[in-house]
Amino acid sequence: MAFVLGAGWRPRALLAACLVSLWGLRLAGHLARRNLGHGEDPRYAAMRSRHGERFGRVSLVSVFGLQGALQWVISLPVQLAIQASQPAAWTAWDGIGALLVLAGVACEATADWQLARFKADPASRGQVMDRGLWRYSRHPNYFGDALAWWGLGIVALPVAGGSFTLLAPALMTFLLLRVSGVPFLERGLARRRPGYAEYVARTAAFVPWFPRRPR
Repeated sequence: MAFVLGAGWRPRALLAACLVSLWGLRLAGHLARRNLGHGEDPRYAAMRSRHGERFGRVSLVSVFGLQGALQWVISLPVQLAIQASQPAAWTAWDGIGALLVLAGVACEATADWQLARFKADPASRGQVMDRGLWRYSRHPNYFGDALAWWGLGIVALPVAGGSFTLLAPALMTFLLLRVSGVPFLERGLARRRPGYAEYVARTAAFVPWFPRRPR
C-alpha cells in the first residue's frame, strides 16, 4: 500500500518493496508447508482453552492488536524508504542493506530447510538438531530474520530521519531474543530433548560461531 500510494524516489521504493516482499513470501511459503493440515497453533489452542468465551476479545487485543502495532513499528524502515523523495540517487547504504537482506533471507531459508529435513527423518526422532547451520547457532533461522530486518533498516538510512528507523530492527531482535522467539522455544526443547543442555553448552545462542569445546 505504501508503494502504491507513495511519492518517493521510485528506484529505492521498488528496492524496499521487493526486499520486504521476498522476506514475506519466503516466510509465508515456509509456514504454509509446515502448518497446513496440522490444525490450530498450540499456543492459540491453549489460549482458547484458558479464556473460553472471552477468547475472541482477548485475542483481538493480545494477538491481533498487539501484533498490528508491532508490525507498524517494525515496518517503519520500509515505509520511510518508500515514501522519501531524497536522496534521489543510489547510496552505499542501499547496496549494503540489500546485501544484508539477501544474506538474512538465505540464512533463514537454509536453516528452515535443514530443520525440515531433520524432522522428516525417522532416525532423528528424539535427537537434537546440531547439523549444518544449527551446528554454529541454536537459532540460525531467527538470526537470519533479524539480519534481514537490519538490512531493511540500513536501506532507509540515507533518507531524512532514517537513523530513527534502526529502532525497528532493534525491536525485532529484542522480540526474537527475549520475548517470543528464543525463550519460548528453548523452554520446550529443554523439556523434550534429553541432550539439549549439552547442545546449549557448546553452541552459540544466536549469532553463528564455532562450537565451544567441552570443559
